Amino acid sequence: MGIYLNSRSAYSLFRREYASTYFVDKTDILAELVPLVELEGNEMEEAGPNQGKGPKYVAITRPRRFGKTVMANMIASYFGKGADSSRLFRNLKASKYDWYEGHLNKHNVIHIMFNEMPKEGNSYSQYIARFEKGLLTDLRKAYPNAEIEKDDAIWDALMKVHEYCDGEKFIFVLDEWDYIYHQDFAADKDKARFTKFLSNLLKDKAYVEMAYMTGILPIAKYSSGSELNMFFEYSMATRVKYSEYFGFTDEEVDVLYQRYLETEPDPAVTREELELWYDGYQTAGGQKLYNPRSVVGALSDNQLGSYWTSSGPYDEIFYYIGANTDAVKDDIAAMVADNPVPARVQEYAATSMELETKDEIFSAMVVYGFLNFKDGYVSIPNKELMDKFAEVVQREPSLGNVYKLTKESGRMLAATKAGDTKTMTELMEYAHNTHSPLQTYSNEAELASIIRWVYLKALDSYRIEREDKAGLGYVDFIFYPFVKNEDCIIIELKVNHTADEAIRQIKDRQYALRFEGKFGENPEYTGRILAVGIAYNKDDEDKRHECRVEVLRERLK
Repeated sequence: MGIYLNSRSAYSLFRREYASTYFVDKTDILAELVPLVELEGNEMEEAGPNQGKGPKYVAITRPRRFGKTVMANMIASYFGKGADSSRLFRNLKASKYDWYEGHLNKHNVIHIMFNEMPKEGNSYSQYIARFEKGLLTDLRKAYPNAEIEKDDAIWDALMKVHEYCDGEKFIFVLDEWDYIYHQDFAADKDKARFTKFLSNLLKDKAYVEMAYMTGILPIAKYSSGSELNMFFEYSMATRVKYSEYFGFTDEEVDVLYQRYLETEPDPAVTREELELWYDGYQTAGGQKLYNPRSVVGALSDNQLGSYWTSSGPYDEIFYYIGANTDAVKDDIAAMVADNPVPARVQEYAATSMELETKDEIFSAMVVYGFLNFKDGYVSIPNKELMDKFAEVVQREPSLGNVYKLTKESGRMLAATKAGDTKTMTELMEYAHNTHSPLQTYSNEAELASIIRWVYLKALDSYRIEREDKAGLGYVDFIFYPFVKNEDCIIIELKVNHTADEAIRQIKDRQYALRFEGKFGENPEYTGRILAVGIAYNKDDEDKRHECRVEVLRERLK
């Protein structure tokens, strides 16, 4: 047993995760990995030509906090000889497979978390020496007959073990392999040295039984040549395989939420709110995923909030929204207005300090998890991220009119609640005239996008739904307050019709029923219900708008 070779650390960490209230069993991934592990000696011959085949070099790239480390600990715990993990795994999904006992704790596992730094280390040499020294010590202790020298390269020591110790092989589980590339102390030459280190360690080596590696940014960014081309890389945006094992599915969140209701004496989070805040990621196969860290954080704390966007030092990505204003301004505006925009996403996009084009910026945001990518379009996936974008545009003057609109959005909400239609009309006209291009100015869809902007501040206190089913039809916008006794807002838009006609439609189609309780039950929402009509006549040369607010129901006592 050692620090990196067959250590107990992965088992200890996975056991702690397993014992947590909101643990999700993802051990089915082992059914994908076990066939990649080579069979030994006569077993290989007896198994036939279809066993032990497949890409034994697997690289999983996912955004931060999407369960990569938990998965790495689980894989090392299952395969590794460092600890008897049968008490955990016999209760998990992996135990149902025929191969379960045959591979449980039967393999040598080298488990390295590359995000660990030496004491007071501030150079690449100190960083890499820590891993080399630790693993070399483990190997010399575990294989005293392998004649390993203190100054041997790691790959030479491993080859000696393989040759002198009956063909011993190793499964490599390497977590956060790209950590070094994000560090200020690592120069370009250091990053190239690290890439070469991994190549020397893993490529075309007989002692490698399997290599499983995780990171955030894709390998192609760092390995322009052939150094790491033995890896099959699986990302969320472009590869279907392994998608369901990172992030939570709808079904898994349903189970967690039921567990939450059973254990939380005073639940303050609804299932719908979990979807609004943390869902919205799309895999290449079309499956929807939730951010796992955020779901667990909200259920554990019994409170919604931003649990993921504050967990990583990625604010520098948003710097490029300001630094490349002309390239991204209109697209950012469209996405904050809840409209996807076309983008050519390249997983090998430059790192944050080298982003130049719009496609590079959006590609990096997809890789980091700030944007979702689907069918050639990028979009903001959920409220947690929408709040982050809203925060950025409200503090970024270089965005020009977009910045001004967001600063005025608080006034628009206040004016609506106060029935101040004069201020509402002025703000609508300002937003429409300064933001909308002439070719789409009179388009009702464009008017709907403007609504998202002028009411941006409302995202702090409302769940805003567009084209939502209500009463006898579909309302243009409906604002559900997070605090149930706050004002409920229904907005209907009209082009070439009056605001009075918009109000009449809200009443005739009974949109307010969305806020009323079921027959015989008390309403969930007890605040006022406001009907808001916003109209624009495209034949009017002065481009005048009209706003009207009517109280459909006073606050309930």
